[in-house]
Amino acid sequence: QVQLVESGGGGVVQAGGSLRLSCAASGRTFSSYNMGWFRQAPGKEREFVAGITWSGSGDLFADSVKGRFTISRDNAKNMVFLQMNSLKPEDTAVYYCAAGPPGRIGASQNSYHTWGRGTQVTVSS
Repeated sequence: QVQLVESGGGGVVQAGGSLRLSCAASGRTFSSYNMGWFRQAPGKEREFVAGITWSGSGDLFADSVKGRFTISRDNAKNMVFLQMNSLKPEDTAVYYCAAGPPGRIGASQNSYHTWGRGTQVTVSS
């Protein structure tokens, strides 16, 4: 069992700026899960952003954020992070943290079984 709570959004960031999102997990088995970040803009489908293995040894990024975003985790603190640099207005969305079983990193929503409630990221032009 794991529960996820996102934080770090809610404000307005100028294009070209940076923002770090955090996801706090409750439960004693956090290190047993792959972790991912998804986002959903108004009128759009929820899309994969980044994922990281249970060990932190592997990661995966959507083409739209490669070179700009990084994902990391601190299993001792039950935390996963999304560092967003060189932000663009098209990055504006609600960002969701997700947990899934260990193994190959999945870019599908079906690869994750537990979801946070989301945090708003707004990037101005």
